[in-house]
Amino acid sequence: MSRAVSRYNYAAQFGPALPAVMADVEQMLVDGRYILTAEVSAFEQAWGAYLGVKHVRGVNTGTDALILALLALGVGPGDEVVTQANTFYATVAAIRLVGATPVLVDADEETFLIDAARLEEVITPRTRVLMPVHLFGKPTPMGPILALAAKHGLAVVEDAAQAHGAKIAGKCVGAIGTVGCFSFHPSKNLAAAGDGGAVVTNDDRLAEALQQRRELGQCGQNHHVVLGLNSKLDAIQARILHYKLASLEAWNAQRRRLAEAYRERLADLPVSFQQVHAGEEHVFHLFQVRTDRRDDLLCALQAAGVDAIVRYPTPIHLQPAFADQGWRRGQFPIAERLADELLCLPMRPDLGSDAIDYVADRVRAFFHRDGR
Repeated sequence: MSRAVSRYNYAAQFGPALPAVMADVEQMLVDGRYILTAEVSAFEQAWGAYLGVKHVRGVNTGTDALILALLALGVGPGDEVVTQANTFYATVAAIRLVGATPVLVDADEETFLIDAARLEEVITPRTRVLMPVHLFGKPTPMGPILALAAKHGLAVVEDAAQAHGAKIAGKCVGAIGTVGCFSFHPSKNLAAAGDGGAVVTNDDRLAEALQQRRELGQCGQNHHVVLGLNSKLDAIQARILHYKLASLEAWNAQRRRLAEAYRERLADLPVSFQQVHAGEEHVFHLFQVRTDRRDDLLCALQAAGVDAIVRYPTPIHLQPAFADQGWRRGQFPIAERLADELLCLPMRPDLGSDAIDYVADRVRAFFHRDGR
């Protein structure tokens, strides 16, 4: 089906430089520059400089980034990791895959992020890590979380898979806690042409552990000192990411302008939005509209050619994969309401005002047709 306003436009991410990028990729293919090459090191250094962090380790995926972060911290069976009830599957799957127990905290009604006021009540002697998620591109307020972690001697793993370049008081998320984890999936603000991820830290010991864990547990060729994964950022993806990184700030600024345009055009309708606080830079990986008529609005928009979509319609605690956790419906009511009421409108930095007007007009038409 043709779309009047689509979610993605990958060609716009390359612009007129695409032939030069493709020439580099062609030469890499011919030369056999595939694994942990100079291109990977160059991107790791550039990403670290952008974030303001000492160490970057490129890995296969954002999911691997979370797994490797937990492994490097020594998290395993018998340990608990606290995270939020409204997040993507990978956040909680990573905890389970290292053998640890996920402990969920409900969301905040206004921010759609973890309710930090409820964190301390779930901390036990088995808790090892707090894992906030900078969901939809909004920075999680980190001050209370860091203070709580210091009080209880816990590590903080930031799931920043959706928050490339998001900032709190000028500091990039992912570089604030003990470890930060990123995904470079094609849907992200900084997107590879396939899967990719990175783990970042300022801790020298953790950086060494992360390097070993991503490279089959090796310390030198064929000397395997720990159990590790084979999880390395592909060199061609690193080259593409390095090229795109130069545009990330401008793209994020444009996403903020588009989000503000959406808010202005929809302000008088019975919808609400993710709260944005002073001193933070939201990067609007997803632009979420909240309404109790979500499913009907989705159908109307899709019928009009608007590539709207629902992300995470089934909350984590109700996913069959986690049935053995014993979570039940009603246990995290805010997460459940958000799963029922959030709708993503198209958001990409090359959208023009005509596209925003078209989407907003279709939303307005939906609510006005029955007098609401």
